[in-house]
Amino acid sequence: MDAAFTAEQDEIRRTLRDLLAQHSGPGEVRAAVRTAEGHDPALWHRLARELGLPGLALPEEYSGAGCTVTELALACEETGRALLPSPLLATAVLAAPLIAALGTPAQRAGLLPRIADGALTAALAVPGGSMAAALGLTADNRTGGWAGGGRAGGVQARLGDGRWRLYGEAGRVLDGHSAGLLLVAAHTGGYPRSRTLLFLVPAEAEGLTRTRLTSMDETRPLARVELRDTAAELLGADDAPDVCGALAATGRTAAAVLAAEAVGAAAGALARTVAYVKEREQFGRAIGSFQAVKHRLADLYVRVEAARSAAYHAAWDPAAGPLALAQALEAARTVAGEAVQLHGGIGFTWEHEAHLYVKRAAGDELLFGPVHRLRDHAAGQAGLFGDVTADGPVHGVAV
Repeated sequence: MDAAFTAEQDEIRRTLRDLLAQHSGPGEVRAAVRTAEGHDPALWHRLARELGLPGLALPEEYSGAGCTVTELALACEETGRALLPSPLLATAVLAAPLIAALGTPAQRAGLLPRIADGALTAALAVPGGSMAAALGLTADNRTGGWAGGGRAGGVQARLGDGRWRLYGEAGRVLDGHSAGLLLVAAHTGGYPRSRTLLFLVPAEAEGLTRTRLTSMDETRPLARVELRDTAAELLGADDAPDVCGALAATGRTAAAVLAAEAVGAAAGALARTVAYVKEREQFGRAIGSFQAVKHRLADLYVRVEAARSAAYHAAWDPAAGPLALAQALEAARTVAGEAVQLHGGIGFTWEHEAHLYVKRAAGDELLFGPVHRLRDHAAGQAGLFGDVTADGPVHGVAV
């Protein structure tokens, strides 16, 4: 394995970092989250059309750049560093891979080019706000419990007169209030033979109600999606492809990208903290010159670099994505918390950007974690603890 980045990959990182340094400072971030879209539309279209971010990992036949997950992860590391509010995660990391994996040729040809050029944004809507479980990050998504299990609740799909119609509600949908297209996970077939399918619902569909929610992290806009006799199009062919398998595969890739983004956020918080302790004086000298502060910053640096190594490995091998995400989220939480402490009383005030990093770390863990569940599920899948019986003893593990 050659772990060195190519000149093209370094250029993606450098160009994006320079652009975001100019147009996505703390003031611009606060202004963007207050817009109706929850992000800066002008900056998003610039990122899409000039840099091609939404289409980085899409095939060239669909107007994408034909790059790999690695390039997308490097781009998201920079957007994480700036805490950029944008539809990139919901559209390019979650929705586009599902369309590419499950969509019919006509669906892929009609939707992916529009996603690649930034004209269309998309969001994945799963019932119950259980994104981590639906993506197979914290539980086996084939159990169907995250989607309501075919019983009351969740989203139900019914086929009548050759058309699918959806009924139900999905909460905490990332960018669900502004996306031009929703991918809705719904049950059909009735209990106990129900199955989970994905459906395409355009933003203008009748019977669709979207309400933006108040979220801890304003840079991650969340919405409640309600469907009342809403017409929908089945994603894929009628022979019902492996939806849960596609969700799990997308989850592994998304975890790798999210890990890189969380590393970027942690590195951004650390860089701002280092700059602050060099300037803040106490007892006639910069507080960064005190040995205790140096030790704390050194520990944070080691955490960030270890998480970065794990994230880069996961970008090369998405199977390692969930564990890399756990390490990156933990690093982001620790660094953000220490950043507030080292900034003193100003750190968690609205006027200072340190609190934005704290909220990003906490919000991401609520959406895609928590850390201990990510690790527990990854360990179970790897067979680390052997077979666990109903009574609790563990077999196959040396004690």
